[in-house]
Amino acid sequence: MEMRQQRSGQSHVAQQPSGHVQPSGHVQKDPREFRNALGQFTTGVTVVTALDAEGNPVGMTANSFSSVSLDPMLVLWSVAKSSGSFDVFNQADHFAIHVLHADQQVISNQFASKGGDRFAGIDCTIGHGGVPLLNDYCARFECTTEHRYEGGDHIILVGRVENYDHKNQVPLVFHAGRYTDLATVA
Repeated sequence: MEMRQQRSGQSHVAQQPSGHVQPSGHVQKDPREFRNALGQFTTGVTVVTALDAEGNPVGMTANSFSSVSLDPMLVLWSVAKSSGSFDVFNQADHFAIHVLHADQQVISNQFASKGGDRFAGIDCTIGHGGVPLLNDYCARFECTTEHRYEGGDHIILVGRVENYDHKNQVPLVFHAGRYTDLATVA
């Protein structure tokens, strides 16, 4: 079996150690164990905001955020079909993604809560498409919904970035089902 490696702009072929690759013979299908395995991937934490059909602000915490393309500027995130905010985000023409900084664990928890006014005490302005924008963030992306894709029990939303900003701050980090800091993960 060969593996190609890039070094100094040249392609080299490296040989894998000799031996026979054994199939694991066991495929786990336990949702909890799968979630635990996924939790080994360290992520940032975001708050995604939009407006519902009546113009009310809606927001939720999400860590399913990724860049897609630089040209055009596209990002994605996904929302569970079981989320209480699913219909709003699935139908929204605009949304904003706020990457939280390390001091915003309380904000993350507030937007992850199951009740009450998630925007209570949050300093906001109005952005592209009328979407509420948190004024405190590590990075912020104002988006127009470009695509919606089925993704099992989630919908994947791809947004065209209309405006963005970033600050030189340490991000809030999530790993193995809990908040952590970059030094702990490293």
